[in-house]
Amino acid sequence: MELRREVFKGQMLLPDRDFAPTQTSVEVRWDPLTGHAARLVRGPSPLFPPSGFDLEALATRTEQTCPFCPERLERMTPRFAPQVWPEGRIRSGEAVGFPNLLPYAQHTVVSVYSPALHFLPLERMTARLVADNLAVQVAFCTAVARHDPAAGWASVNANHMLPSGSSLFHPHLQGLAQPVPSTMQRLLADVPAERFADYLDTERRQGARWLGSTGRVRWLAAFAPLGPCELRAFVPEVAAPAELAGDRELVDELGWGIATALGLYAELGFQSFNLAIYGAPPGTPGYPLNLRMLCRSNLDAPYRSDATLLERLHWEAAVDITPEALAERARDRFSV
Repeated sequence: MELRREVFKGQMLLPDRDFAPTQTSVEVRWDPLTGHAARLVRGPSPLFPPSGFDLEALATRTEQTCPFCPERLERMTPRFAPQVWPEGRIRSGEAVGFPNLLPYAQHTVVSVYSPALHFLPLERMTARLVADNLAVQVAFCTAVARHDPAAGWASVNANHMLPSGSSLFHPHLQGLAQPVPSTMQRLLADVPAERFADYLDTERRQGARWLGSTGRVRWLAAFAPLGPCELRAFVPEVAAPAELAGDRELVDELGWGIATALGLYAELGFQSFNLAIYGAPPGTPGYPLNLRMLCRSNLDAPYRSDATLLERLHWEAAVDITPEALAERARDRFSV
C-alpha cells in the first residue's frame, strides 16, 4: 500500500532577515482508507501551546448548577423508556448512562464517568473509569439493537472540556444509534476489508507510526490526522459496539488503551479531546471497529479555536506535531 504524501515548497521575504528570500514548505498527506487530506505545517511557535488557564476554578464555578453531579443527576436527567432499559438508567461501576436531552440521533445516551467527578483532568483518567463508561455505552448499544434492529449504525463519542464542543463541563461520553450512518461511518464502511488489513500491515512493517497491539486492539498514530495528535485504534472481528457485549475483557483492554492515550495527551500539555468509535451494523463482514481520538486546543484568554476554515469547510486538518513525533512519545506505552 502506498502512503501518499507530497511536499510543496514556496518562498517569502522575511522582515527579521532583512527581507531575504526564505523557503517555505507544507506537507500534504492523504489518508489511505478514506482519501481525506491533512496538512503538516511548520511555524515559529506551536499552533496550540500549553495554557495556564485555571480549569479547577472553572470546575468549582460550574459545579454549582451541574445536572450531572450527585445531588441533581437523579432528578434532572431523563430516563430510558422501559422497553429500552427497564431500570431507567444504565450503570457500571461509578458510570451512569441516560438519554441525551439534546438528541443528535434517533437513539442517544450520555454516560458520565462518575457523578462525583465533576473535575476530571486527563492525568486522572484511569483505565477503570474509562472501561466502566465504555461498558455503559456497550449496554446501551446492545439494548437499542434488541429494541430497534433497524438502528444499526452506532457510535461511541466524546467531547471532553469546552474546546471540544461540550456544552457541559462534567466529563462524559455520548452514544448515538440510528438507521443511517454518519458521513465518516459511511466512508469507513465503504473501505474493503482487505484494505484495512493492508493498511495495518503496512504501518506495522514501516514502524514509524505503529504503536503496538495491546492484545486484540491495534494502535497507531494517524498518517493523515484529522486534528492534533490523532491516534487510531482498530479491533478486528468486531464490527459494532454491541458486539462487545459479554466480552468485558476486551472492553477493559480498549478502556486501558484510551486511558493510556489520555495520559499522553496530558503530558503533551492538552486537557481537551474528541473521540469517536465508529460502528457498522452488527455482523458486517471484514469491518474492524474503528477508533479515532485527537486533542483540541486549550482554554485560555483570549481563546483560539483549532477548528478553522480548513477543518470545517475543506475537511483538512492543519497540524504542527508530526504523526512520527507523536508515535515516538507514545510507542512504549502500547507495547505489551
